[in-house]
Amino acid sequence: MHENKHINKIKNFIKKTPVFSSKDIERIIRNKSYTHLILSKLAKRGEIFRLTKGFYSSYDDPTFFVFYFKPAYIGLYDALSLNNFWEQETNTTIITTRKVRTGIRKVFNSNVIVKRIKPKYFFGFDYLKYENFYIPVSDLEKTLIDILYFKEPLTKQILKDAAKKIEKRKIIKYLKFYPKNFQKLVLHKIKI
Repeated sequence: MHENKHINKIKNFIKKTPVFSSKDIERIIRNKSYTHLILSKLAKRGEIFRLTKGFYSSYDDPTFFVFYFKPAYIGLYDALSLNNFWEQETNTTIITTRKVRTGIRKVFNSNVIVKRIKPKYFFGFDYLKYENFYIPVSDLEKTLIDILYFKEPLTKQILKDAAKKIEKRKIIKYLKFYPKNFQKLVLHKIKI
């Protein structure tokens, strides 16, 4: 009976959050060793999934990994896709200011790309509805800047489509944070 009380509390909690830590569960249970027992039981039953040491999700969707890296947002081609601007299948791409290992990580049998950005360039994202949650995703202007900043390939088609939707004032405002030579490169590429 005692266990069921905890399990129900935990299940209610994990339904309301896309990513949680073992410390969150420990706050509910108030018993460290019992926390690990319950987490391993839930994981064995497939009710939760381990993201990385001490972090879990009840959703096996790599997009929610963005919450593990906060402050972070979904960026690059993944952001274009989530903003209905890119049709092709993309890897989840997370841009963070945290000092973490960058590159490709395997999360739920999917590749997740993690890139680090300087805190002064950490802006230009909105919260988009995704499943039952809101996730941070870079807006069109910041996505284009980030694609060029990270030296990702940028097709003529994306540039052409972006030119129709881009907010000129917003991109100029964003570029003020970057070095002059990079500002020129972006303005030349997107033909503003």
